Amino acid sequence: MRLLDCTIRDGGLVNNWDFSEDFVRRVYLALSQAGVDYMEIGYKNSPNLVESKGVGPWRFCDDQYLKEVIPEKTNTKLSAIVDVGRVDIEEVLPAEESHLDLIRVACYLKDVEKGLELVKTFNRLGYETTLNIMAVSNSMEHELIEALGKINTSPVNVAYIVDSFGSLYNRDFEYLIDKFKKHAPDKEFGIHAHNNLQMAFSNTILGAQQGVQFLDCSIYGMGRAAGNCPTELLLGYLKNPKYEIRPVLEVLEQLFIPLREKFEWGYIIPYAITGQLNEHPRSGMALRNSENKNQFAAFHDKMTTVETMDS
Repeated sequence: MRLLDCTIRDGGLVNNWDFSEDFVRRVYLALSQAGVDYMEIGYKNSPNLVESKGVGPWRFCDDQYLKEVIPEKTNTKLSAIVDVGRVDIEEVLPAEESHLDLIRVACYLKDVEKGLELVKTFNRLGYETTLNIMAVSNSMEHELIEALGKINTSPVNVAYIVDSFGSLYNRDFEYLIDKFKKHAPDKEFGIHAHNNLQMAFSNTILGAQQGVQFLDCSIYGMGRAAGNCPTELLLGYLKNPKYEIRPVLEVLEQLFIPLREKFEWGYIIPYAITGQLNEHPRSGMALRNSENKNQFAAFHDKMTTVETMDS
């Protein structure tokens, strides 16, 4: 079982990846001391393919910059994620020349073949790889089974269940884990859970109990909207001698408590509503950035009227 902390990458969706170099170094040191297996330090998308104005460097993860920020790596490996259609392969160095160990490819079910083509390229370059199927709660069963068959015959190391909308319960994850095991039996699996319904931690430890090998998490649950499974909760749950919770509690206290006073993330009613409706949290995020941020009943009514749902 391996823990992958995605605080800087997923948390960057909260503050446009505007983390200082010192902040990222201290997070890496804390995760290293805690024994966390991977730190996802950001995206590896290309500036010419993604809006780059006003966003921090962790949106792109330039290799030379990574070496300057983290000159000495520990046993905690570095990961980055790419979106299908947003990375220029010519800009990606071979793994032996990069600080990155793992590149994760994120795609929707309809783009699985495109995602697997990227995986093949990254594998040839020497990287560990995962394929993260986003918005799996919206997938049709036959499409998922077909995609898993392709994944099983591909070179990808890990196939990920991603609860993009935070709408899944334990029974849903049990169902999906069973499907992944049945139709991609030669692959390791991972879970990336969002906390709209306060289920991220529960769903992640269910995955651990069901033999899922990669567990995603973030310090203090930092991530877009409702956030993710908290790293500190997983460390406390696993009780594995290779892991130590105290370094994460220290950096949480020193860096994330002050940051939480500036930026909002975590369980909030609008995100619970979008989770219950299996909707992207963008509408809840828009509400929280408006003058009506606490008008939860009105937001619920708007989201559940036939006119709104059809528009």
